[in-house]
Amino acid sequence: MKHSDSNAELFISLLARNERLLGAYVLTMVPHPSDADDILQEAKVVMWRAFDQFVPDTNFTAWARKICFNQVLAFRKRRHRDRLDFSDAFLETVAMEIERQADHYEQRERALQGCLAKLNQEHRNVLSLRYFEGLSIDDMANRLDRTTTALYRSLSRIRQALHNCITQTLAETAHEDS
Repeated sequence: MKHSDSNAELFISLLARNERLLGAYVLTMVPHPSDADDILQEAKVVMWRAFDQFVPDTNFTAWARKICFNQVLAFRKRRHRDRLDFSDAFLETVAMEIERQADHYEQRERALQGCLAKLNQEHRNVLSLRYFEGLSIDDMANRLDRTTTALYRSLSRIRQALHNCITQTLAETAHEDS
């Protein structure tokens, strides 16, 4: 399937924003992380091939989750002999519960992004080193020329500030919606 450059950019952007969420979704339905990785890769190929059927400005996450769910079912059919296999009814229940909670998690994700944007550059850098680059506190201390104790305190304050900001943002959103 040939896609225009703008469609390709849109697909890549939407997938990048949702990839971790989709990976976690698939992992809830299969017992082995390596299987979840394989299923997610297959789902990405299906998404790419079917992207011309996606309606822009609709819920990409829901569309992608449906494709992932179908890929999980296809995987199960191929591997039905696995003794740790979940029943179709169980998987459908999990998928329905995730769909039911999707709006809540998407609101929390938006609130987190807004709260992260409010942090100063130094705090965003500390979070980036810890959670995106996966550095240990010792490695961060060496890189930032700070003590590990100071970094633990800083991370604790940043996490508390984010928690408070997210809680306040969600409360304001709930108040606006009512």
